[in-house]
Amino acid sequence: MIDVGDKPLSRRRAVARARIDMTPGTAEKLSDLPKGDALVTAQLAGIMAAKRTAELIPLCHPLPLTHVDVRLEVGAESVEIEASAETTAQTGVEMEALVAATVAALTVYDMAKAVDKDMEIGQVRLVEKTKSSAL
Repeated sequence: MIDVGDKPLSRRRAVARARIDMTPGTAEKLSDLPKGDALVTAQLAGIMAAKRTAELIPLCHPLPLTHVDVRLEVGAESVEIEASAETTAQTGVEMEALVAATVAALTVYDMAKAVDKDMEIGQVRLVEKTKSSAL
Protein backbone atom coordinates (compact mmCIF):
# COMPACT_ATOMS: atom_id res chain seq x y z
CA MET A 1 0.00 0.00 0.00
CA ILE A 2 1.34 3.44 -0.86
CA ASP A 3 2.04 5.88 1.98
CA VAL A 4 -0.27 8.87 1.50
CA GLY A 5 0.31 10.19 5.03
CA ASP A 6 2.15 13.31 3.87
CA LYS A 7 -0.45 14.28 1.30
CA PRO A 8 -2.92 17.00 2.32
CA LEU A 9 -6.63 16.27 2.61
CA SER A 10 -8.62 17.32 -0.43
CA ARG A 11 -12.18 16.96 -1.71
CA ARG A 12 -12.25 14.25 -4.32
CA ARG A 13 -14.94 12.99 -6.66
CA ALA A 14 -15.00 10.29 -9.32
CA VAL A 15 -17.66 9.16 -11.77
CA ALA A 16 -17.72 5.79 -13.52
CA ARG A 17 -20.10 4.24 -16.02
CA ALA A 18 -21.03 0.74 -17.11
CA ARG A 19 -23.51 -0.67 -19.60
CA ILE A 20 -25.42 -3.90 -19.79
CA ASP A 21 -26.96 -4.88 -23.10
CA MET A 22 -30.07 -7.09 -23.20
CA THR A 23 -33.11 -7.91 -25.28
CA PRO A 24 -35.90 -5.34 -25.49
CA GLY A 25 -38.22 -7.69 -23.62
CA THR A 26 -35.79 -7.90 -20.71
CA ALA A 27 -35.38 -4.13 -20.53
CA GLU A 28 -39.15 -3.79 -20.24
CA LYS A 29 -39.34 -6.27 -17.33
CA LEU A 30 -36.51 -4.98 -15.10
CA SER A 31 -38.84 -3.57 -12.45
CA ASP A 32 -40.89 -6.76 -12.28
CA LEU A 33 -38.62 -9.80 -12.39
CA PRO A 34 -39.02 -13.07 -10.48
CA LYS A 35 -36.33 -11.91 -7.99
CA GLY A 36 -37.89 -8.43 -7.70
CA ASP A 37 -37.02 -4.93 -8.93
CA ALA A 38 -33.57 -5.18 -10.51
CA LEU A 39 -33.11 -1.41 -10.71
CA VAL A 40 -33.70 -0.67 -7.03
CA THR A 41 -31.65 -3.68 -5.98
CA ALA A 42 -28.75 -2.75 -8.29
CA GLN A 43 -28.71 0.81 -6.98
CA LEU A 44 -28.44 -0.41 -3.41
CA ALA A 45 -25.83 -3.05 -4.34
CA GLY A 46 -23.66 -0.42 -6.04
CA ILE A 47 -23.75 1.88 -3.02
CA MET A 48 -22.94 -0.99 -0.66
CA ALA A 49 -20.08 -2.16 -2.89
CA ALA A 50 -18.49 1.30 -3.00
CA LYS A 51 -18.38 1.27 0.80
CA ARG A 52 -16.51 -2.07 0.76
CA THR A 53 -14.02 -1.39 -2.02
CA ALA A 54 -10.94 -1.65 0.22
CA GLU A 55 -12.08 -5.15 1.25
CA LEU A 56 -12.37 -6.25 -2.38
CA ILE A 57 -9.25 -4.76 -3.96
CA PRO A 58 -5.88 -5.56 -2.39
CA LEU A 59 -3.79 -2.51 -1.42
CA CYS A 60 -6.70 -0.12 -1.92
CA HIS A 61 -6.93 2.48 0.86
CA PRO A 62 -10.13 2.42 2.94
CA LEU A 63 -11.76 5.82 2.48
CA PRO A 64 -14.34 7.75 4.48
CA LEU A 65 -16.93 8.21 1.76
CA THR A 66 -19.03 11.35 2.10
CA HIS A 67 -21.41 10.52 -0.75
CA VAL A 68 -22.16 7.70 -3.20
CA ASP A 69 -24.80 7.83 -5.90
CA VAL A 70 -25.77 5.13 -8.40
CA ARG A 71 -28.19 5.91 -11.22
CA LEU A 72 -29.57 3.45 -13.73
CA GLU A 73 -31.19 4.53 -16.98
CA VAL A 74 -33.11 1.93 -18.96
CA GLY A 75 -32.95 2.16 -22.72
CA ALA A 76 -34.69 0.06 -25.35
CA GLU A 77 -32.01 -2.66 -25.20
CA SER A 78 -29.68 -1.68 -22.38
CA VAL A 79 -29.17 -0.17 -18.97
CA GLU A 80 -26.67 2.65 -18.57
CA ILE A 81 -25.24 2.87 -15.07
CA GLU A 82 -23.51 5.92 -13.63
CA ALA A 83 -21.90 5.81 -10.21
CA SER A 84 -20.27 8.69 -8.37
CA ALA A 85 -18.27 8.63 -5.17
CA GLU A 86 -17.00 11.52 -3.04
CA THR A 87 -14.62 11.87 -0.10
CA THR A 88 -12.36 14.27 1.71
CA ALA A 89 -9.14 12.28 1.91
CA GLN A 90 -5.52 11.98 0.82
CA THR A 91 -6.21 9.73 -2.14
CA GLY A 92 -8.84 9.43 -4.86
CA VAL A 93 -12.13 7.56 -5.13
CA GLU A 94 -11.85 6.16 -8.65
CA MET A 95 -11.93 2.56 -7.49
CA GLU A 96 -15.04 3.15 -5.38
CA ALA A 97 -16.90 4.62 -8.35
CA LEU A 98 -15.75 1.80 -10.66
CA VAL A 99 -16.70 -0.89 -8.14
CA ALA A 100 -20.13 0.69 -7.62
CA ALA A 101 -20.87 0.78 -11.37
CA THR A 102 -19.59 -2.76 -11.92
CA VAL A 103 -21.47 -4.33 -9.01
CA ALA A 104 -24.67 -2.55 -10.06
CA ALA A 105 -24.27 -4.08 -13.54
CA LEU A 106 -23.57 -7.51 -12.07
CA THR A 107 -26.70 -7.21 -9.93
CA VAL A 108 -28.90 -6.43 -12.94
CA TYR A 109 -27.34 -9.41 -14.69
CA ASP A 110 -27.97 -11.71 -11.73
CA MET A 111 -31.57 -10.65 -11.34
CA ALA A 112 -32.41 -10.89 -15.06
CA LYS A 113 -30.39 -13.97 -16.07
CA ALA A 114 -33.45 -16.20 -15.73
CA VAL A 115 -35.19 -14.32 -18.55
CA ASP A 116 -32.19 -13.37 -20.73
CA LYS A 117 -29.15 -15.63 -21.15
CA ASP A 118 -27.48 -13.32 -23.69
CA MET A 119 -26.96 -10.16 -21.63
CA GLU A 120 -23.56 -8.55 -21.94
CA ILE A 121 -21.80 -6.24 -19.47
CA GLY A 122 -19.32 -3.81 -20.95
CA GLN A 123 -18.03 -0.28 -21.33
CA VAL A 124 -16.95 -0.02 -17.68
CA ARG A 125 -14.90 3.16 -17.50
CA LEU A 126 -13.90 6.15 -15.42
CA VAL A 127 -15.43 9.28 -16.94
CA GLU A 128 -14.55 11.98 -14.42
CA LYS A 129 -12.06 12.57 -11.63
CA THR A 130 -11.80 15.85 -9.72
CA LYS A 131 -9.79 17.13 -6.80
CA SER A 132 -10.12 20.42 -4.97
CA SER A 133 -8.67 21.90 -1.78
CA ALA A 134 -10.26 20.76 1.46
CA LEU A 135 -12.05 23.31 3.59
